[in-house]
Parts: sequence; C-alpha cells; structure tokens
Amino acid sequence: MTRIEVLKTYKIYIGGQFPRTESGRYYSPKNKNGQSLANVCLSSRKDFRDAVVAARGAFGGWSAKSAFNRSQILYRIAEMLEGRRAQFVDELIKQSSSAKDAENEINLSIDRLIYYAGWCDKFQQVFSSVNPVASSHFNFSVPEPTGIVAIIAPQNTSLLGLVSVIAPTIAGGNTCVVLASENKPLCSVTFSEVINSSDVPGGVINVLTGKSSELIKYFADHMDVNAVVYCEKDKESQQLIKEKAALNVKRVLLYNSINWEDEEKGQSPYFIIDTQEIKTTWHPIETVGSAKAGY
Repeated sequence: MTRIEVLKTYKIYIGGQFPRTESGRYYSPKNKNGQSLANVCLSSRKDFRDAVVAARGAFGGWSAKSAFNRSQILYRIAEMLEGRRAQFVDELIKQSSSAKDAENEINLSIDRLIYYAGWCDKFQQVFSSVNPVASSHFNFSVPEPTGIVAIIAPQNTSLLGLVSVIAPTIAGGNTCVVLASENKPLCSVTFSEVINSSDVPGGVINVLTGKSSELIKYFADHMDVNAVVYCEKDKESQQLIKEKAALNVKRVLLYNSINWEDEEKGQSPYFIIDTQEIKTTWHPIETVGSAKAGY
C-alpha cells in the first residue's frame, strides 16, 4: 500500500502564541507540480483584529526598550535562524526553489537581520537634527516609532521578503501585523517559531496566513493601525489602501518595485525611517544673567 503523507498544519502567530484561525478555515498551497504542501490557516477579520490588539499591547514595552536591547534581540533572531537553516532550506525547496536559490535566500535573510540589528542604535543619530531657530531656544527633531504597522508581505518570496519588511519596522520600535505570502507560506510560520524563541516579546510581531484579497481592506481601514505597507503592484489594491487609510490618516508605504535580493536596494536605514514620526521639541537656553539670578 502507498502511504499517505501526513501534512503539517501551520498555525498563525498572535501575541506570542500559535492559535488556529478562529474561523476554522484552512487551505492547501501547492508546489509547481501540483502537490499539496501543508494545511495552512485561512485567517479571518477576527484574527487580524486580535493581532492588532496584541500589537497595541506590546507597543509600549517594545518602543520603550533601549535601542541597544532591540539590536540584541534582532541579532538573536539571526542566530536562531542560522541554527535552523536546514529546515528553512527544505521548506524553500518544497515551495519550488532550487537548492542554490534556497541557500541564497536563507543567507540573505540572516544577513538582513544582522544589518538592521546594527542600525537599531544608530539611525536616530543619522536622522535626528539640531535646528537653527531665531529665539533663545534649542530645537531638536528626533524620530519616534509611529505605532502599529500592518504589512502585506511580498508574495513572490517565502522568507526574504517577509524578513526584509519586518526587520526595519521593529528595529525602529514599532510593532507589526504581517500577512505572509499566500502561495509560499511555509517559511513564514516557521519563522514565527524562530521569533518565539528569540527574546521577542509576545505581540511585537504577529504573523497571519491567508488571502490578501480578503484581508487587505481590513488592514487598511482598522482605526488602531498607524501605517500600512503593501509590497505588490496591483493598482486596485493600492487605490483601496489609499482610500481606506485616509479614514485615520494612516501612513501608506508602497514597496512594489523593490528587488529584495539586491543588497543595495533591498536594505537601507531609510526603510526604518519610513515608519517613524519626527518629533520636534523646544528647550529654552538659560542665559548667564538668569543663571546668576538663580543663585
């Protein structure tokens, strides 16, 4: 008798836990030969709302961490990913990558995490400024995290695109809810397992699987989401996001023409600053006369 393979069930990742979708739905992505790869959760609007609640709950603690500590955690993710290299290569090959392309994708993903780990405690110095003003004040402009970022990850890669949009988002102190590739979701859920064992507080990164055509409108119009990242070229979806995002003036970032395999264009500290707000503060300059008067 021919043995029937027991396909793995890939769960979603919300608030540091691995629930099944509340809707009970699933789908079975296939490789280029038409073979089913796994049973994958088909996330619902309720799953997304739960993920936003988890992300909002984690935002205060994550944004308050020192930049150096966030750097340590991103580096730890890279370490854990390196340790599970063989599993990721196997999943990439199952999803129709060649062995060489799979090795290249995992190498780039690890290197990208280390790249952004290095930027965690440096981007503020680069993008902050002391502004000249006419009055007797110091005037400082400093980047601060915008809040919750809803991300629809690149659909043509399983791991590299996902890592490339998550890493700069959390490096800057934001939390995120990410919809993984619909047709290549295996590495995204396994990456959630890496996140779960890498000192990342629950809720900082939340990973959903399912159909972007179903969830995109919820990503764009949720009133507690502060920015939306969309990585595909579909014009109708881009327009929908822009219209829905206007309801609470979300920031909309369209990364629809980026080659994530390009080390020059696929990584940059500008991806960190894209999800930052610039806070400007004024501080009076104490004159010599007033200082003496104070004694």
